[in-house]
Amino acid sequence: MEHRITICTSCTHTGTQCRPGYELIERLRTAIADAGDAVTDAFEISGVACMAGCDRPCTVAYHGTRKATYLFGDIDPETDIGDLLAFARQYAELDDGWCSSVDRPGKLRSTTLARVPAAIVAIEQTEARAS
Repeated sequence: MEHRITICTSCTHTGTQCRPGYELIERLRTAIADAGDAVTDAFEISGVACMAGCDRPCTVAYHGTRKATYLFGDIDPETDIGDLLAFARQYAELDDGWCSSVDRPGKLRSTTLARVPAAIVAIEQTEARAS
């Protein structure tokens, strides 16, 4: 797999014990499998205990080899699957993973918590300065 979607499994809705991450993982896996296009083969979906987005459950990260990483918060497994699938398609096509917030689908325009540049860029620039 060259792309990964990681979903927080410890996020809870305020005042409840509900952990929407597990439901989100299953719904997104199903949506990607049902998509029947390049996204099906390009992404692995997994859960992780915490991504420090506790105030904005549920958090979802997109990462890829030599690509910027995105962290989204306030994701609802019942209403946001379409936006997550659309972003997976978009992200798979981006050479460096970089896109503007206005180019992200639906709710993901306003729920981005972080965009982290690919680590390889920092390494390449450091090596260039050293020579």
